[in-house]
Amino acid sequence: MKLHELSDNEGAAKKRMRVGRGPGSGKGKMGGRGIKGQKSRSGVAIKGFEGGQMPIYQRLPKRGFNKPNRKSFAVVNLGLIQKFIDAKKLDASTTIDSAALVASGLVRRELDGIRVLAKGDITSKIDLNVAGASKSAIEAVEKAGGKVTVAAPQAAEASE
Repeated sequence: MKLHELSDNEGAAKKRMRVGRGPGSGKGKMGGRGIKGQKSRSGVAIKGFEGGQMPIYQRLPKRGFNKPNRKSFAVVNLGLIQKFIDAKKLDASTTIDSAALVASGLVRRELDGIRVLAKGDITSKIDLNVAGASKSAIEAVEKAGGKVTVAAPQAAEASE
């Protein structure tokens, strides 16, 4: 068997209907669009229009809420911190704070602070100073002999 001898099974691939190709094609002249009217023109899309009936997207209630002043934290896992310490990109002997994490390239942007999560394991004794940490991350660092300092969140200024 050669490459040019390969073909689909009989009836597996149906050729698409080419509209507007003369009366003999079965879809000639107006190409199945009917006579006149908005839908016979090109460039018309009536998305979500239900013939004058109230469309479903208007019948259903609105849901959800996006808090305008929510905080967005950069997330770091303990396993990655250990990997950067092993690669000598982070110095375990000094306090590791958000500036050190950004400088090492572990975090691209600080956002509203850095939050440490407990994925992976930490073996180095480190002193972390971050905006947030999960309970399991704090336990893991303390088990390795280090300590985590979580900065107190600043109170939101009252807008009057």
